[in-house]
Amino acid sequence: MNKLILRPIISNEDKDIFISEIQEAFQKSYVKEFGEFKKTILPIKDIEESFEAKGSEAYIAEIDGVRVGGTIIVIDDKTGYNSLHLLYVKSDSQNVGNGFKIWKSIEDLHPETKIWETHTPYYDKRNIHFYVNRCGFKIVEFFNPKHKDPHQKSDTSGNIPLENNYFFRFEKEMK
Repeated sequence: MNKLILRPIISNEDKDIFISEIQEAFQKSYVKEFGEFKKTILPIKDIEESFEAKGSEAYIAEIDGVRVGGTIIVIDDKTGYNSLHLLYVKSDSQNVGNGFKIWKSIEDLHPETKIWETHTPYYDKRNIHFYVNRCGFKIVEFFNPKHKDPHQKSDTSGNIPLENNYFFRFEKEMK
């Protein structure tokens, strides 16, 4: 069958699994680029902020009952300007189109969306390729020490070291 479904996260067990899997995926991406790193790149408090954001919707992505990833989106029903806070594909489920299936399911879930927004670190070439070339986002802003993200509360995002705290902001205008 191979149809992907987004199953809402409603239990603490699902939430704990989501947190563990997304931390693993983000950590592997950072380590692949920069080598071993003792801190967790995506701390639990950052993930919790996404879970608790106004308009937040959290999902586990499954194919035939098997978890392949997950996402947290934030929906603004008034403006239609929605945000993809977090999206991950489990390490053992990558490179077979599951990220794109998750993204298309998100779009299908919210056809009223006018604009989607997301962010990704500059070093994550796979993510940049995915959002621009596969999903149709455009890079609209580059955050760096001379142009800081106005929503970032501390000097760095998560535990990413200051010297690597550079991010792209993407938008996708829906038709």
